[in-house]
Amino acid sequence: MTANQTKKSVPSFTSDIRQGVSNEGCLVLYSGGQDSATCLAWALEHFDRVETIGFDYGQRHKIELECRENLKQKLIQNFPDWAAHLGEDHMLDLAVLHQVSDCALTRETEIAFGEDGIPNSFVPGRNLLFFTFAATIAYRRGLRHIVGGMCETDYSGYPDCRDDTIKALQVAINLGLERRLVLHTPLMWLDKASTWQMAEEVGGKELVEIIRQESHSCYLGEREILHDWGYGCGHCPACELRAAGWESYQKSCS
Repeated sequence: MTANQTKKSVPSFTSDIRQGVSNEGCLVLYSGGQDSATCLAWALEHFDRVETIGFDYGQRHKIELECRENLKQKLIQNFPDWAAHLGEDHMLDLAVLHQVSDCALTRETEIAFGEDGIPNSFVPGRNLLFFTFAATIAYRRGLRHIVGGMCETDYSGYPDCRDDTIKALQVAINLGLERRLVLHTPLMWLDKASTWQMAEEVGGKELVEIIRQESHSCYLGEREILHDWGYGCGHCPACELRAAGWESYQKSCS
């Protein structure tokens, strides 16, 4: 545990990694958002070798790709122990996803909910593709573990964020690659308040502040106004979730 970290008795949001696994290396799906930034810190705490992967798919909030680099540099500057474990970053051009998608994250259209309760910000197949491409990189780089920030406790109802989806995908990937890769989703059963708490447990208040200011979650790419919970428009589903989680987290700290 680094000097910057805060020790807590209960509850603990960090997962126990089996002895001997930490040196196998992992690849983190890292977008620059709150969830992926928390997962990156979690991975750096658990694995000796950590690489990152990002995707440019013509997303409406493309500013997140700029934020991911700034945030990573802050981690390197403020957590030297983690910096020693941080390896190569991989950025993939998935413009084809923009071409085949017609949703609020790839088009200039108002965010709304469909009859099935799923918002039109859902990019069909996005996480399936992300994990599949990540698996090809992990295969080539000799990385056994892949970490993603998917969650079905406090989310927008995206079906590719659900635990059953990730478990099924892990089976398919392992069969197709003839490998035993492990897909980790450390946030799967956490709400946004608990995600903030997990960040504090992993890296203390210092990490919380870095994620608050440097990460990006807003679907509209708004970074003009710094709210208590971070930058964003304040009214898209991502901002509302993040703001509500921050408020609940702050109450638990008082």
